[in-house]
Amino acid sequence: MKNPKHEPESTWQIFLIFLRLGLTSFGGPVAHLGYFRQALVVRRKWLSESAYADLIGLCQFLPGPASSQVCMSLGLLRRGYLGMALAWIGFTMSSALALIAFALTVTHGRAWLSAGALHGLKVVAVAVVAQAVWGMGTRLCNDRTRVTMMAAAAAFVLVFPYAWGQIAVIAVAAVVGLLVLPTPKNDKHEPLPFAVGTRTGAVALFLFFVGLLGLPLVMEAVDFGEWRAFDGFYRAGSLVFGGGHVVLPLLQNEVVAPGGLSNETFLAGYGAAQAVPGPLFSFSAYLGAAMAGDVSPWLLGLWCLLGIYTPSFFLVVGTISFWERIRRVPSSRAALGGINAAVVGILLAAFYDPVWTAAIVTPGDFALALVALTALIFWKLPPWLVVVLCGAIGAILG
Repeated sequence: MKNPKHEPESTWQIFLIFLRLGLTSFGGPVAHLGYFRQALVVRRKWLSESAYADLIGLCQFLPGPASSQVCMSLGLLRRGYLGMALAWIGFTMSSALALIAFALTVTHGRAWLSAGALHGLKVVAVAVVAQAVWGMGTRLCNDRTRVTMMAAAAAFVLVFPYAWGQIAVIAVAAVVGLLVLPTPKNDKHEPLPFAVGTRTGAVALFLFFVGLLGLPLVMEAVDFGEWRAFDGFYRAGSLVFGGGHVVLPLLQNEVVAPGGLSNETFLAGYGAAQAVPGPLFSFSAYLGAAMAGDVSPWLLGLWCLLGIYTPSFFLVVGTISFWERIRRVPSSRAALGGINAAVVGILLAAFYDPVWTAAIVTPGDFALALVALTALIFWKLPPWLVVVLCGAIGAILG
């Protein structure tokens, strides 16, 4: 897919684009999707709103970190497998390296950011997510039926805040969309040029299950410490639905229960992960570095990071070609319309909890969020600048 105004970027540009996103995307996975939308859908026109929502819908179905999987999919779409790898490295590596460095100094117990600055970053996430929900909602929920589906999805996810809730909402929305939404007439399919064939996808899914089922069997026979750590983080990345916060019990069971880390050290790293931009799954790099022992903390930290993300690489490659085939079926557009409405509803629910509830505590917080939203929508300031300014204002007021 070539846009006349936006020719495909070089692989180096792909890396730089996602590096900037990785350095400025505070606020958790929902905010990350907002940053991606603003930078790549609105500004660079890589794909349409509906195609972007289709990708989010797919990644919400998969286990693992949804925002990182969307990142991988966007890199794959733009520059194939190399683009996929560079997009992930750019978006993830800055936070991973920062958390490994924090693990080396964790005994000093010093925070990198003041409480006021961290709160300012939470507030700007409110503006970013609000902009994304409004922009996607006006384009994807443009009639009473879709608005009703969006509201119902948001209400259900808020009342039943479980990982299975999001999957159930998307599945039900697909069926409802197929039944009640009209099949678009003369609807031109927008192909997503993923260079992945069905045979390659099947191999990737096979490798995913080989890792999930085979690594524990190998660990029963061979007690090789670094591979045992990889196995634990691979299973955590394979079995978690609902994002980074849901993976915490699995990781805690892997590294605290066996005696590798104290619970205090575990929680200190989790707190630091909240203070850095990028995906929360970078917390795995901190854990690897903190329990390194005689092994280089930098190497073990990156090894554990690779372990938790490897399932996502297999799953994205394994499902994307089948997803594209489904999107080509004319009748599937009605089902995807329902999915898109549900995705907006899920983002709306997440906008309230945890984004709004964690950030908007005082009238001053609301005022700062309103200023940030005005700067993003009407003054068209770049998101990274708004993030820096809100962090600075939060530090001063704090």
